[in-house]
This record gives sequence, structure tokens and C-alpha cells, in this order.
Amino acid sequence: MTTRFDLIVVGAGTAGLPAAIFAAQRGAKVLLLEAAPEIGGTLILSSGMMAAAGTKLQAKLGISDSPQAHYDDVMRISQGTADPALVRLTADHAAATYDWLADNGFEPLPGQPVFGQAHEPYLTRRYVWGADGGRSILAVLRRQLEPQLANGRITLKVSTPVTSLVLADSGAVEGVRVAENAQGGASEAVYRARHVVLTAGGYASNPSLFEALNGVRQYSRLAYPFSKGDGIQLGLSVGGSVRGRAHYLSNFGSILADENYPTTMLARWLVTPEKRLPWEIYLNARGERFVREDEPSIDAREHALREQPELRYWIVFDQAILDAAPIGIPGWTREELEQKFNTHPMFLRADSLAELAERAGLPAAAVEASVAQYNQGLRDRHDAFGRVHLPLPLGRAPFYAVRHQGHSITSTVGLVVDAQLRVLRAGGEPVPNLYAAGEILGSGQTMGKAFVGGMMATPALTFGRLLGSSLPIGHASA
Repeated sequence: MTTRFDLIVVGAGTAGLPAAIFAAQRGAKVLLLEAAPEIGGTLILSSGMMAAAGTKLQAKLGISDSPQAHYDDVMRISQGTADPALVRLTADHAAATYDWLADNGFEPLPGQPVFGQAHEPYLTRRYVWGADGGRSILAVLRRQLEPQLANGRITLKVSTPVTSLVLADSGAVEGVRVAENAQGGASEAVYRARHVVLTAGGYASNPSLFEALNGVRQYSRLAYPFSKGDGIQLGLSVGGSVRGRAHYLSNFGSILADENYPTTMLARWLVTPEKRLPWEIYLNARGERFVREDEPSIDAREHALREQPELRYWIVFDQAILDAAPIGIPGWTREELEQKFNTHPMFLRADSLAELAERAGLPAAAVEASVAQYNQGLRDRHDAFGRVHLPLPLGRAPFYAVRHQGHSITSTVGLVVDAQLRVLRAGGEPVPNLYAAGEILGSGQTMGKAFVGGMMATPALTFGRLLGSSLPIGHASA
């Protein structure tokens, strides 16, 4: 059995698959290890949104774009908090990555690229994804992987978690130790390689690690179930370091299924003003408004929620608004909505604001004062938060509140790497022979303190491709 390879890739997902494929295409002997029973990682669940500047698709549509413009856009949206070296590396090589996918069968949705979707928009149309989300990308990667498996350049082992990294006396990483299942029994094996690349994803399905690294609770259970942070722990075990905690940001919230955190999502109120103007007001755990409800910038709304206790708020309205406004939850009927109140913990109804506040656990005086202030602003046509859409006051009982919870399905904190994607120790020196790419780097490095369209999947694919294309390969022996 071959135990020595040119390259060992830990994680067969968005970054690991292209790393293995491109190395094998150069003649490398690659061991591709995956803890899950199937390949794909987060591509199985994700939207697979990508952003690249200077693509063949843009040229065909007459869209003028450049890596510099892409870089500038990411740094603008992130307000300079994304890592400049990693953003530059992404922007400079993303087009080649996208074109490679497109040349091998990836098809974007009609009308793409677009400026933005669910995130702060770009200034140029460079944002794309496929009809089947991340699986559209995975389909291409599978087709590229198959011939390398067939010719033996890549050895793939699924359901094979890496338990530790193997170090030489010099401190250089020279291999991995894995847990294997052989003929129904568990065993341990050691594999050695010239290079080891960690692409094992994030930690968004590990609540204790999520809270330890991010400093906030993990409220939702929606991430890829094998995102346990094992790769980060491997990097730390040999002296690697992490960063990104200060960049944690949640989405603007969902209605969760229950209070047994982490839990699943029940629904989401439509809080994007361009799709549905708000008739309601938003109150935080102090019973206070905290954001202009029709704020056009999703980034501003998300940052406003980041400062609120427990990333939580209540959407509050009265009977007049319930009767007149479009239903807040897409796809729900009025009857379905009304049936939830006082039968589901996130939906509350009461005959007075004081009673509503008590049911929600909010200070009654603050809730009443917030509603009174909003109503006065409506009469004066001058809202304290600058809100423009002021349809109806809140005053006709009964009163309603729908609790929204900010949460995350990606990992903010990640291993520190340099522009060559070498894992770095706290002092800045690289861990010899160890590299990392993908969500294991954390969104806090590739997106900073913002959600920047395509800056999770695109860097992962691009960095994996770059490592597979550039790492020196020798002559692996059995």
C-alpha cells in the first residue's frame, strides 16, 4: 500500500477538490482525505455564489471589469477589514478559476452576472451562481476528479478523519495520522507527503467551538454537519494561529423553530425594503428601536443587529397593520400567520403593549415609549431614525410581536496564512510544509466584518486551484 505521497489534502470540499485535481493533473501522487462519507463539503448545501472580474462571460456581455475593481469593491464593502493579501490573491486569480469551471460545464443562471443578491451589491456585474447552487460547482469538480481517480493519481478515502499531523524532528509537517475502518474494524494509519494542505472547512456545526472562537452563542443548526473545526484544531496543534474574532457578523435574523439552541429555522420575515417596505417597527431586548426599519443597506442593518443583546429583536405591529400590510412571511397565508400567535414561542399576541412586553420578556415602559415615539414621528412626518416609509401608527389592539434571531452558518475565525497560503505561527513564521485554504481560513479574512458576495466560495476554489497548480511535486514512493 502506498503510504508516501507528493500531496495530502485534508478535506474533499470547495478548496480540497481543486487542490487535488490540479496537482494530479501535473503528475502528483495525491491522497485526498474526507471525514464525511461523501465528497463535496459545504457545496452540498451552499448557494455556491461566486464573484470574478475579467471573465469570458463578462467579456461576452460587454461588461468592463478588472481584478483591481474587484479588489476595490471587496475592500469598500468590508470597510477595509478584509485581509488585503488574500483579497488581492482572490481578485487576481478568480477569473481563471471561474473560466475553468465554465469551460468544463458550469452554467450560471440566465441574466447573470448580477450586482448582488442578499448582500451589499458590487459596483459591477460580477456575481454568479448555478441553478443547483453549490452542487452546480460540485458537478464540475466530480467530472474532473473521476479520471484522476481512475488513473491512480488521486487516492480518495472518505469516512477517514485525520486525528493528528505527523511532525519531523525539525518541526516540519511530514504527514497525517488517520482513523480508518478496515474490514469492519477500526485501525490507525500514517501517511506521509511532501506537503499537507488543510481544507477541512469551518466549525459552524460545533456549538462549543463556535462560541469559544466567535464570542457569541450558536443559535442555528443549519450548517454543513461535518463543519466541526477539526482542521483548525489540527493547525493549532502544530503551532498555527487564528484570527478574525473581531469580525464576527450575523445575518439580520430568522424565526427559529424553538428555543433549544442550536435549532433549525422555521421561517424568515421579509425585512429587505426593496422587496417589502416595513409597516412594523423593530425592538431590541431593551424594548428600543435600534435601526431605521427601511434602511436600504443590508450591511448597515446587519451591523446594527450585531450591537444588540443576544443578536435578537422583535417585529412589532398592531391589528390595523396586520389587516392592511402585505403578509411578512413569503408563502404564508394570513390564516397560517394568525394561527401561530400564542401557539409558537416566537409569535406573540396581547391586548395591550404592556402585556405584549411581558410575554416577550421586554421592559413594558420602554416598549410603550418606543411605540409612542414612533407614532409621534409618524404624525410629524419626521422619524427619529430617518425612516421614510411611515404608513400607519401602532395603536389598535391586539398587538403582535414576532421574534427574530441573528445567527450564522459560516465560520468567521480561521487559520492565519500568508500570501502563499502557508499556515503561520503566532510570531509570523510559517509551519513548514503546511498550507490551508477554504472556510478553514474564516470569513473574517476573506470578507472582513461584512458579507461580501462570492467571497467564501471564490477564494476557496481559487486557493485550492493555486495550491494544486504551484506546490512543488517530487517523486512519491511506496
